[in-house]
Amino acid sequence: MRSRFDEQLSSLNSALIEMGALCEEVIDIVTKSLADGNRHLAKKVAPLDCEIDRMERSIESMCLKLLLHQQPVARDLRMISSALKMITDMERIGDQAEDIAEIIGFLDRDAGMRGTSLQRMGEAASGMVAQSVEAYVGKDLDLARSVVSQDDIVDSLFIEVKKELIGEVASNPDEGEYILDLLMIAKYFERIGDHAVNIAQWVVFSVTGEHEEE
Repeated sequence: MRSRFDEQLSSLNSALIEMGALCEEVIDIVTKSLADGNRHLAKKVAPLDCEIDRMERSIESMCLKLLLHQQPVARDLRMISSALKMITDMERIGDQAEDIAEIIGFLDRDAGMRGTSLQRMGEAASGMVAQSVEAYVGKDLDLARSVVSQDDIVDSLFIEVKKELIGEVASNPDEGEYILDLLMIAKYFERIGDHAVNIAQWVVFSVTGEHEEE
């Protein structure tokens, strides 16, 4: 009976890895699209976000079946409940990446933001998402806590982006709408970082039984 349960837990971990990889992919796509000024590339995000939504429903079903049909011990129960929380954050990451893609599609000119603080925000957020899922699968507390600490980097970059864009408004007032769109993208990247932190905190809970935010 336990071996069957362990197989199902392994399947759950594999599904989480796949969903996390999709989240990482959509962030990478919008970051590259923004850096290169490639609106066509951003169009690839919408179907991937649909797949993320489908995976959320599938993993939720897996978790509920494990809870209803098995008798998980305390640690197993923490892992399953954490997975349920994590997929909610992953689904929101997908939504926010799609929001960024939509903004890129409506920009009144190609962004071409390679080498900017905005690009670095996207890369940092993508890395946080990948590491948070890796920490869950490996039960790696040090990596999970590292993700939490990296949120300061994303927050600092957001402040940097805001200062840069405020300076742009002062220099080019006619570019106000375009600059506001870039600020919205930065805000979405910041939120993605926050969701990665949430995932990492649930990793800590799954291992220790304590939620670090508390």
